[in-house]
Amino acid sequence: MTDTVRAQYEAFPYPERKPTDERKRMITGSPSLPVEMDHWLWGGARDWSQPLKALVAGGGTGDALIQLAQQLTDAGRPYDITYLDLSEASRRIAEKRAEVRKLSGITFITASLLHASKYGPFDYIDCCGVLHHLPDPQAGFDALAGALTPDGGIGLMVYAPHGRSGVYPLQSAFNALLGDLTPDKQLKAAKRIFDRVPDAHPFKRNARLVDHKNGDAGFYDLLLHSQDRTFTITELIGALNAAGLDYAGSPEAMLYDPTPLLDTPPAMDQTARMQLAEDLRGTFKTHVVYARPRGQVISPPLGQPEAIPHLRNVEVKALADHLAKGKGVTIDTAGEAFSFEIPARAAPLIERVDGKRRLRDIAPSDADQQVWSQVETAFCNAGMMHYSRLLA
Repeated sequence: MTDTVRAQYEAFPYPERKPTDERKRMITGSPSLPVEMDHWLWGGARDWSQPLKALVAGGGTGDALIQLAQQLTDAGRPYDITYLDLSEASRRIAEKRAEVRKLSGITFITASLLHASKYGPFDYIDCCGVLHHLPDPQAGFDALAGALTPDGGIGLMVYAPHGRSGVYPLQSAFNALLGDLTPDKQLKAAKRIFDRVPDAHPFKRNARLVDHKNGDAGFYDLLLHSQDRTFTITELIGALNAAGLDYAGSPEAMLYDPTPLLDTPPAMDQTARMQLAEDLRGTFKTHVVYARPRGQVISPPLGQPEAIPHLRNVEVKALADHLAKGKGVTIDTAGEAFSFEIPARAAPLIERVDGKRRLRDIAPSDADQQVWSQVETAFCNAGMMHYSRLLA
């Protein structure tokens, strides 16, 4: 990370967070939800009685750190988390957030993620919104891969090009005009200029971009960043492979399937199919993926009797009541609606999902299992259901 980028995050820690807000809300998201991690990285079968040694690489103001530590604390599971970031201002906010929540088991270090192996090895590494800001992103991928245990996994997010249309012309213009100014002066001048940018500019027509409306840190990170690149899914998988990692999955897997948009399924390998879906949908701002060391990918335990399902962001009784009416489900994500026909017989099965029951007890008969396969297709592909032994 260059001195210019470090100066940005000292002036405008990102994302903008108030530690006292931890008393009234919890920010969650992918990756680094423990049950989601288990689903994609360990076949839903991790032994959570064993401490999770985790690294939050480029932890910023602490969203991923707080989420992971709080959810493991709530589940009564042991952990040892290392927070790593070059910004002291961001670190102070993350530390205060953890203090407000009385979270322990966290080591805070001000350092580059390029030195991650010095503090590992780690069972799990979170790296969100960081690799695309490095002078040499591949060096970052390599460093994280080198800090993993043989059975470890990574959850990461990088920017994607299509959904960020309009960002880079403005970044280029602002950096050419204002790059010699201090971060505070850059921000003030850029906001004045931005107000005069025509409404027809691709950025102002891109309704998916909202960070610039969410405070000074968001505006600066989106439109004034001096070191910022994107990855197509093909480029991302290529970077993972070059680091000795394999793609293990993505939380909203259905978005990477082009089949609903086509007349006939294409004869392509997995990466080409995913790239086709990205190009046809044209809305991805980011790619969120999980990865494992080469040759170590474990498929989610779909349909396996000992697997334990968890529903995410769903009120189980309300969902069961809805399905009992035979209406199926429609899931809206990234501006696209996905409809699934799920029979009313699925309602009592859904009611049994509590994060502790095994699938053999939820869907004991052959008929139940056939219905359950339709539930899996809808909710696992949408990132709304995962298999994990976190609460077992």
